[in-house]
Amino acid sequence: MPKVLVVGGGGREHALINALARSPQNPELLAAPGNPGIAESARCVPVSIDDVDGLVALAQQEAVDLVVIGPEAPLVAGLADRLAEHRIACFGPRAAAAQLEGSKAFAKEVMASAGVPTAAWCEVATVAEGLEAITSYPAVLKFDGLAAGKGVVIALDEDMARSALIEMLDDHRFGDGVVVIEEFMEGEELSLFALCDGERAMPLVPAQDYKRIFDGDEGPNTGGMGAYSPVPNAPEVDELCREVHQPVVDLLRERGTPFHGLLYAGLMLTPDGAKVVEFNVRFGDPETQVVLPRMTSDLLTALIATTRPGGLAGTKLTFDDRCGVTVVLASGGYPETSSSGDVISGLDRVGLDVEVTHAGTAANEAGEIVTAGGRVLNVTALGRTAGDARDAAYAAVEKITFSGRQYRTDIALRAVEATA
Repeated sequence: MPKVLVVGGGGREHALINALARSPQNPELLAAPGNPGIAESARCVPVSIDDVDGLVALAQQEAVDLVVIGPEAPLVAGLADRLAEHRIACFGPRAAAAQLEGSKAFAKEVMASAGVPTAAWCEVATVAEGLEAITSYPAVLKFDGLAAGKGVVIALDEDMARSALIEMLDDHRFGDGVVVIEEFMEGEELSLFALCDGERAMPLVPAQDYKRIFDGDEGPNTGGMGAYSPVPNAPEVDELCREVHQPVVDLLRERGTPFHGLLYAGLMLTPDGAKVVEFNVRFGDPETQVVLPRMTSDLLTALIATTRPGGLAGTKLTFDDRCGVTVVLASGGYPETSSSGDVISGLDRVGLDVEVTHAGTAANEAGEIVTAGGRVLNVTALGRTAGDARDAAYAAVEKITFSGRQYRTDIALRAVEATA
C-alpha cells in the first residue's frame, strides 16, 4: 500500500485526494495542512505550505512513497528540489522549471524560444514605461510574479491602465516585480493539463473555467468561479499538446531543467489558432475539480510514472464520456475581501452522486464547518449531457447555504447552448 502526501489545503487538493482515494492501489493518504473536507479521506497534518523544512521533515518521518504538490508557491520556493535531495519521489517541477508560473516574463521568453504561439508582449518596470508601451486598448497587464490568480488586469482605457500599473509597480500590491503587457486576444478560453515526465507531455481532457466574479463575465477577476468539461468544438487535444506543451518540455530538457509534473496551458482559441495566455505548473483550480472526476484510469499510477525512469511510456489515460460541471460557492465580499466564520449548512443534504470539495473551510469550536476563505466550496456533478450535469450541480448548490454566499448562475451555459 503506497503512502502519498498531498501538499495543500484547497479545493484542488481535495479533488486530488478524492481521485487518489479511488485508486485500486488503495493508498494511505496524508495532507498538509488539508481541510475539514479532506480530513474525511486523508490524515491531515498541520504543516503550512510555506514551511518547506517542515514539509520535507514530514515526508521523511512518514516515509512517504510520493509527494504531490498542489499549490504553486511551494513549487516556486523549491520544495521539489529539497525533496529530491532526500530521494523522495515528488510530483511537481523543481524551482527552475516552476519559473514558468513564477515569472510571466520567463514564460514568455520560453514560449518565444520554443516557438509556442502566444500574444505579443513587452516587459516594463515603471508606470511611464507601461503607458508608453500600450499602443491600443483593451490591453492586458500582468504582474510578473505570483499573485494568486489576481495579478491580471484587462485595461479598457488609459485610466484603467494607469491605476493598475500604479497598484502593481508603485503600491507593490503583489510584491516587488515588473509588469508584462500583452496584446488583448479575443476568442474562447480553454484549459488543457498535461502530465510531464521530463521528456514527454501527455494531455488530459480539456476544460473551460470562468474567471470573472459575476454572470456574463462581468466584474473583477477571481481565482475561478466554475468550470465544465468537455468543451464543445475544442481542438484535438493531442495536436494541441504537440504544439503547446511538448515544445516547452523539449526546451527545458535541453536547458538542463527538465519539467516533471503538471503543465497547465491556459489557451485562447483565436481566429488565428490556439495561443497561450499563461502557463501554470500545477493542477488548475477549479478545472481540477471537474477534470479528475471524469478520469477512469488510475491517477496514482500516472503520477508515479512521471517520477520514474521510462516515465509515461506505456501509460494510458482514460476518461468518462459524461460531462462535468463545477460551480464555486464564494464568501461575501470576494474577491476584494472575504468573510470567515460563517456556518455552512446543508452539506449533509447533498447526494453521493455529487462531489463537494472544500476550498476555504474550517471547523469552529462547536465542530461546525464554517467559511475560511474567499472561495469556500466547489460543487461538481456529472451528467449524460452538459445540461444534465449543470442541472444536477445547481440542484446541489441550492441545498448548501451560508451567510453572504455568492456564485455564478451561468456556469456551462455555453456548453448547453453549443450542444442544443
